[in-house]
Amino acid sequence: MTTVNVNGLRAAAGKGFVPWLAETDSDVVCLQEVRAEPHQLPDAVREPEGWHSVHAPAAAKGRAGVSLLTRREPERVQVGFGSTEFDGSGRYVEADLPGLTVASLYLPSGEVGTARQDEKVRFMGEFLPYLKELRERAARDGREVLVCGDWNIAHHELDLKNWRPNRTRSGFLPEERQWLTRVFDEAGYADVVRRLHPDTEGPYSWWSYRGKAFDNDSGWRIDYHVSTPGLAQRAVKAVVERAASYDLRWSDHAPVTVAYAGVR
Repeated sequence: MTTVNVNGLRAAAGKGFVPWLAETDSDVVCLQEVRAEPHQLPDAVREPEGWHSVHAPAAAKGRAGVSLLTRREPERVQVGFGSTEFDGSGRYVEADLPGLTVASLYLPSGEVGTARQDEKVRFMGEFLPYLKELRERAARDGREVLVCGDWNIAHHELDLKNWRPNRTRSGFLPEERQWLTRVFDEAGYADVVRRLHPDTEGPYSWWSYRGKAFDNDSGWRIDYHVSTPGLAQRAVKAVVERAASYDLRWSDHAPVTVAYAGVR
């Protein structure tokens, strides 16, 4: 299963996303920052052969947008999480597959001292209770949960290369990191990639287009597989599909792919 922020799906499609999708072994692909209405996407991207696609664009044109691509047809699809403010913002879509509820999340990025940070705080305030509700509902139904996506928070110092100068920047604020801790400790989820790579710097999944961030691997780990503990225990391998060179990138993020034993 793979998650990737495509940084504009139409642009990514022209840079290498389509051949990447044709070659992936993943059974589920979660996309964020699609930034397009379904009718604006080429047919091969909107409804790729061999995939069932669900698109949740934002009401604001050219912003956000999340999608789910699944090889199996979903049993149920849900856009949003019951939020008056955010259900039309293209930030959350979930689908039920056999024994699994999988979701694509694009949490607001924020910017300290601006309305964007206020939006991020409101989103987090509404989303945490929903995560608890989702886990409880899934447990009653005998299902696992996997919320993949761009969470726009680096949890620990190991999750970004230059953590010291970023302590006052959105994405690494103490209150954001504490909120993510609550997702794991209070809501009962697991950080799948970190469990598989407990002492690794990164593995980073986003690098700024500015300067030499990619060449120097000065990245952030903000793209997560967040799952219920039962599913996390079945994770056997996690890989960040980092491009071989700067010019081969089709997004400023890289796909984060996890193999789960017995999950298809």
